[in-house]
Amino acid sequence: MTAKYRHKRRLYPSAHEGATSARLHVDSPQCKSSSYALAYQDTEFILRDELRPVRLQLEALKPEIVQDEQNIASTVVVFGSARLPDPETARRQLADLESEAGRHGNDPAFAGRLKKARQAVKKSRYYAEARKLGRLISSHTGKHQLVVVTGGGPGIMEAANRGAHDVGALSIGMNIVLPFEQAPNPYITPSLCFQFHYFAIRKMHFLMRARSLVVFPGGFGTLDELFETLTLVQTGKVKPFPILLFSKAFWTRIINFDALVEEGTVSARDLDIFQFVETAEEAWEIISKANGVDHAS
Repeated sequence: MTAKYRHKRRLYPSAHEGATSARLHVDSPQCKSSSYALAYQDTEFILRDELRPVRLQLEALKPEIVQDEQNIASTVVVFGSARLPDPETARRQLADLESEAGRHGNDPAFAGRLKKARQAVKKSRYYAEARKLGRLISSHTGKHQLVVVTGGGPGIMEAANRGAHDVGALSIGMNIVLPFEQAPNPYITPSLCFQFHYFAIRKMHFLMRARSLVVFPGGFGTLDELFETLTLVQTGKVKPFPILLFSKAFWTRIINFDALVEEGTVSARDLDIFQFVETAEEAWEIISKANGVDHAS
């Protein structure tokens, strides 16, 4: 419990004490009815559609209280694709396919798999850079300062958490419930591993302690997170802070930022909200300078 909510002397019993007392009287039909259960212990009640505003509030409060209890003061957010593999896995998968090539002849389906595997090896450099960035951030800052935070999944998210884990540092993962199976990556600090139902609340928590953002190549989810952040800065909803897009070649191929200016849908100065970087070292130099950290220490 945070100092804000901690009291030396209570006039009323705590929720824990109330829950204990409630379990003492369950020997009658009336007490066994679900209507008699304490509202905050009644799971079926909490999951009703009418309780969505309450669940939204709980989802906003829980990560905030937990991070406050663990003294997390500031973070560096890393976004990026869940589908980009680590270099070792990518090379192994390519080697396995290449060893089978002689048995498949001119099979177009196999040729397509082989092409994708070769692309994966090239793209795995992003994983390596994200991992290196996680190490650089975590090894040059205090335990609770500029803590790496990701979406908690595989790919680039795993890489950044893994970099922090490499140097024994804390890192945060903010996972999301999806219709298909998804587990948090194993490199997140367990006590800082959160699960969200609502994308909106999750995105809010990404930025609540953020001092910098690095966006690696990614798909719809990464684009959504990037553009929401750009919009918040553009509209003054959050104060400007470093927003770094990793790999200019990727981002300018995917998004024609200059065309937005030419069409008059954004102003030229809006493009100053972000900048491109090509290496983990370049990203860390910008982040460290913006946050008053000696990047070479």
